Amino acid sequence: MPSPTHQPESEALRHSFAERGGPWVVAQNVLTFAVLVLGPVFRRQWATGVSVWAGLVLFGIGAWLGIAGVLALGRNRTPYPRPVANAQIVRHGVYRWVRHPLYASLMFAGLGWSLLWRSWPALGATLALSVLLDRKARTEERWLSARFPEYTPYARTVGRFLPGVY
Repeated sequence: MPSPTHQPESEALRHSFAERGGPWVVAQNVLTFAVLVLGPVFRRQWATGVSVWAGLVLFGIGAWLGIAGVLALGRNRTPYPRPVANAQIVRHGVYRWVRHPLYASLMFAGLGWSLLWRSWPALGATLALSVLLDRKARTEERWLSARFPEYTPYARTVGRFLPGVY
């Protein structure tokens, strides 16, 4: 007979850092930090031109996506790609147009930040972060589809990061 503190294996795994997708979160945080630091450290690597204005617009889009995503997601929010135990599919607010607005917000804000500082290394870190977030989103979508049958039809109609594009 199991001890009173014994948890079924699936319950124990659900709480493990790695099983929740912890390595994705660590990599995401490292690359986000790199974008933030590399911008001002390696700044003004090209003439201003339109990059500062484009950077402001992209950073603003990223900020809006992040705020709108957090508000719509509510208690379902987690930094991990595996959904929380009592999660529900969110299809309202910004989630009507984009499946992963929080990831998209980091991509847009990172690109905007890099352009504001005019930093090639920050742009490179933003590209690496974007690739990582795309892979993290795909992992998350596999888990969401396995848990929620209604996720697959939703994913067919709503773009991953850009409405009607991708």
